Amino acid sequence: MTPTLHGRLQTRVLILGALGTVIAVLVTPLLPMGRLSVAQGYRVTLTVLAAVILVGAGWELVYHGVQQFRWDKDWPTLFGLVTIVNEGLLMWLLVRYTTVVLPRGLRPPAVAFGLDFTLTWLAFWGFVNGPIRVLLPRWRYNGGRVI
Repeated sequence: MTPTLHGRLQTRVLILGALGTVIAVLVTPLLPMGRLSVAQGYRVTLTVLAAVILVGAGWELVYHGVQQFRWDKDWPTLFGLVTIVNEGLLMWLLVRYTTVVLPRGLRPPAVAFGLDFTLTWLAFWGFVNGPIRVLLPRWRYNGGRVI
């Protein structure tokens, strides 16, 4: 079954929130945060994660609209992976050049942002295309809805 918009939103919020938090907790002390302390690093990574989840809801609406032009109303798996580019670029612009996500004093170095975002996105994409089907066998047949 093709995931519905509601199912994709649920999956993004719940899985990215849970998995992203675990990754942020494990990876943040290892990131090259420059002048930021570990506590500030956690604030940055968890705030950016929350922003990715919120902005991601908007992305899901865009993706849903574009999918309506496809005959099967779904993305090939590779498209789901490639969305790291547009989502990461938009998030980097929001983090680096605005104060919408983070105040000026807490902006992470590009390398730290890139590593954290890439690791989180690849873990999310890999989980949704593999282990979730074992852990939540009805997920696929419920249009991607988790609850």
